[in-house]
This record gives sequence, structure tokens and C-alpha cells, in this order.
Amino acid sequence: MTDAKPLRADARRNRDALIAKARELFASGCFNLRFDDFAKLAGVGTGTLYRHFPTREALAEAVYREELTAMCDRARELQATLPADEALESFLRGFVDHLHRHEGLARTLATLMATQSGALAEGAQALGQVIDDLLAAAAKAGTIRDDVGAGAVMMTLHGICAAYDHPTYRTDADGVITLVLAGLRRTTPGVPAK
Repeated sequence: MTDAKPLRADARRNRDALIAKARELFASGCFNLRFDDFAKLAGVGTGTLYRHFPTREALAEAVYREELTAMCDRARELQATLPADEALESFLRGFVDHLHRHEGLARTLATLMATQSGALAEGAQALGQVIDDLLAAAAKAGTIRDDVGAGAVMMTLHGICAAYDHPTYRTDADGVITLVLAGLRRTTPGVPAK
């Protein structure tokens, strides 16, 4: 969702500072910090915090949107620079690696899922589109099956996000991606899809 009118430069800096600090704190596992403390730690007033983000969930949504935009940009970059099957694998493994390095993002996603956030629905649509593009390119190149859609891959990623606090999360998540990729590969590589 875009703002109705562009923010002044100082307001944009304050908003960006809040999002950057929230991303840093979520990544370090400080999601349960008192909400007003986000303002102090970002170097802005409490009124500024509430003007931009009236709730913790609104702040989490803003962090989520920026992270998701970066992930979607990364998918497009991979698709433009790597063979289709490598772009798909790199994106999926990168997604897991990103969640592992940014546990707070996984926690944020879990929180947004619990609140049935509109941002989550928008994000799922954007992520689904880039995954669909990666799958379509790899199917056209003949390296993966053409009968599995983005929905199945999205369900897998949703499960990976939901299991972020499992003790063997990283190893198991990598294993799930390996299984998904093995299941997507054509038994006779190099034969283009019809």
C-alpha cells in the first residue's frame, strides 16, 4: 500500500529509521520489546512512531513489505543472470538462508499470519508471481516438470516459515528444499516442455 501523498524528506528519514531499527531488532530476536522503545532506539519521538505505525503489527508489516520487495527483486535478478533451473534453486535456497539469518523476519511472518494481515496476502501474491515466473522459465527450458504450480511451492515456503523455532530448523529447511527441487526435476533433463 502506498502513501496517499509523498512524505516530506524528514518524515521519510524518520519512517526509514524506524523500519531499519525494527528490522535490526526483529533480527536479533527483540520482537517483544515495548512498542514505545522502538521510537527511542530509532532516535525519533514516540509521536513520530505512532504517526507512521500506530501498532506493532503495522511496523512489522512495513518491515515485511521491504523484505519481500528485496526477495522479489532478487528472484528477478537471478532469473536475468542464471540458467532457469539454477535461478529457481538459488532463489529457494536463498529464501531459507535469509530466514535463517533473519529469524525475526520468520517471527514477523508468523505474527502476520496469526493476525490475517492484508500485507501478508499482498506479499503472498507478489512472492507467488515471482515463483511462478521462475517455475515457468525452468519448465520452458525443460529442466523441471510443468505440472507443478507456484501454489505448491508457496505451501512449502509457508511451512518453512512456520517452523522457524524448531531446533533443527536450518538443516530441515534445507532438506525440504532439496526434496522440492528433486520432485520438480524432469526425469529426462533437457527435453523442453510442450
